[in-house]
Amino acid sequence: MIKKIISNFFLFSFLLIILVLTLLSTVGIETDRFNKLISNKVDQSKDIKLELKTINFKLDLKELSLFLETQQPKINYRNILIPTQNVRVYIDFSTLMKADLKIEKINLVLDTIDINQLNILSRFIKPSNFKNFLNNKITGGKLISEIDIFFNNGSVNNYIIKGDVKNLEANIFKNINLSRLNFSFFADNEDILIKNIFGNLDNIKVTEGDIKLNLEKGIKLDSNFNTTIKLDDEILGKYTKLFNNFKYYKSIKFLKGNFRNNIFVELDDTYKVRNYDYRLFGKIEKSKLQIPNIKKSTLFSQEIKEINLSNTEIQSNLSPKNFKIIGEGKYSLNNFDFLDFQIENKLKGKDLNLNANIDYNGDLTIDFINYVKKKNNTANISFELEKKKDLINLKQLDYKEKDDFIKLNDLKIEKNNFISLKNLQIKSPNNNFSIEWNKKISIKGTKFDASNLPKFLSKKNNKDTFNKINKNIEIDFKNIKAPVSEKLKNFRLIGEIQKGKFVKISSKGDFGANNFIDITMKTDKKTNKSFLEIYSDLPRPLLTEYNFFKGLSGGKLFYTSLIEGSKSNSKLKIEKFKVINAPGVIQILSLADLGGLADLAEGEGLSFDLLEISMEKDENLLKLNEILALGPSISVLMEGYQDKDGLTSLKGTLVPAKTLNKMISKIPVIGNIVIPKEVGEGLFGISFKMKGPKGKIKTTINPIRTLTPRFIQKIIDRNKITK
Repeated sequence: MIKKIISNFFLFSFLLIILVLTLLSTVGIETDRFNKLISNKVDQSKDIKLELKTINFKLDLKELSLFLETQQPKINYRNILIPTQNVRVYIDFSTLMKADLKIEKINLVLDTIDINQLNILSRFIKPSNFKNFLNNKITGGKLISEIDIFFNNGSVNNYIIKGDVKNLEANIFKNINLSRLNFSFFADNEDILIKNIFGNLDNIKVTEGDIKLNLEKGIKLDSNFNTTIKLDDEILGKYTKLFNNFKYYKSIKFLKGNFRNNIFVELDDTYKVRNYDYRLFGKIEKSKLQIPNIKKSTLFSQEIKEINLSNTEIQSNLSPKNFKIIGEGKYSLNNFDFLDFQIENKLKGKDLNLNANIDYNGDLTIDFINYVKKKNNTANISFELEKKKDLINLKQLDYKEKDDFIKLNDLKIEKNNFISLKNLQIKSPNNNFSIEWNKKISIKGTKFDASNLPKFLSKKNNKDTFNKINKNIEIDFKNIKAPVSEKLKNFRLIGEIQKGKFVKISSKGDFGANNFIDITMKTDKKTNKSFLEIYSDLPRPLLTEYNFFKGLSGGKLFYTSLIEGSKSNSKLKIEKFKVINAPGVIQILSLADLGGLADLAEGEGLSFDLLEISMEKDENLLKLNEILALGPSISVLMEGYQDKDGLTSLKGTLVPAKTLNKMISKIPVIGNIVIPKEVGEGLFGISFKMKGPKGKIKTTINPIRTLTPRFIQKIIDRNKITK
């Protein structure tokens, strides 16, 4: 019986406790005993005035703490009414019976605040960009918030603010609007956390965003958010002023894609940026980048005006000293066929590392080896380039198009100066050779197309480009395709290069049919003067880049040159040759009404026994001291110059051989010896001038009936030697 009574007592007590706890945690116990006490305690802060209605004594089961709660209290902060829905006051109940009541925490659940109320509440905020934003930029939205204020010995120790912002509308910049922005937030005296950010910045949609601000020492901002972007030329124009300092911004004409963004920014106590890091991951669905004022390359005939990207995965990382971007997808030049590409670009300070693998179906021309890739044939190009300070190292280059390929390793260039090359292999229809760069430079192969080599060598290159090269060199080609379709076999050269220039050469090649070419060079180390000598049974392959020799056929060439630094004194002699369809010669003959000779020059050609040229050359000027051509039909004596810009000026005298012979025969004694008496009658010749830039040379002529003593003496001297 006693056990049953005790059992019932405990059961009743347990039920009573449950009932009390339920009552305290829901309805509470209504009382007004603490109204004045709490109001007076809050009023001690001077800034806050609190008027309480009925107070309920309740239990917070989560915190296992008792608190006082009131609905719809009137709270004034600096004479501004704070619209409050609910207030909970957590009190140290050990002080309830004492005069000094201690408040541990106050929880405020505020009413929903619209934009007008936010403007009113901003009155207590000090003048700042944030206050200006609240008052002038925000045009709509609602704030739902809750505030916890923590006390320690009567003073505010900490606070927590949390809530939600709904449908925020704001004008960020001129014509740039933020719309339908929603997020939740949490803040205390050390951190601010903003989560679940969703909204639109014009045509940029932001989703799943969060921002964390740490305020302990300065400000640390850490943010993650997704963006969906669709920007065209019109919308991008709105952001022009915002990105005015971004060099390539105006080149972007269209951009559509989805991206994940991670941003970290660290500010010091003065709000100066101390560190930052921006990471982007995503996919460019479609983009258009316009290329302004790109320099036309000799490698490509097409002018690249725009680059388009499609279905491109992209990753990037930007920090104060590092920039990295990785892309893989499809690209197109000028909106033609889309091709695969991969690229990885790392920039650390001024050091660069670039890796790429690209398919390319445009045209490509490499003049040096006379290689031409046809358009629409797809080639693959991969390379790795490294730049450290002024040193550029093309660590690897692989080009492949069907059976053609170019492979290169460790090409080093410093301040536009060629430094070294580990190796190079080239295979194409007209080329098959390799270059090895060890203790000496070794160039060997079965085929080399030198058709455009004179054109390449005649280009004005920086004289110091190769001045770091100091090596012996050996060249061995089985077959060389020389200019004007000549073929050179078994060409071999042994030489020495100092400061980028040949100082020693010994070479020989075979044109076939018992025709050879020999080149030798020697340098006097004491005087640093070099003597170059060239002999060729076929002159034409060596003279293709000189308009003066167009139409030249046959003959044998002798060339000598004394070279000292950038200056040279040279002599060129060609024996027993013809000139056929040479534009300059035909023009002079036609203008001079020498119809027979003009017809001959356009037909079988004009024969010459001898051509001698004496010239001087430096960096700025090629001076032609004398050009003498003697032939059975016509003889010419002239002089002139060509400057560094290509301006050519020539003047001279041209006389048909019949007239010249007649004139010389009348000279006493000498004439009888040099010219037989039966030479025909008459005296006629022309003087001419030729001047102008390359391709636009103008010719003027004048008939003459007397020849200068200099011309006559040259002819006599030459005939004496011939005799």
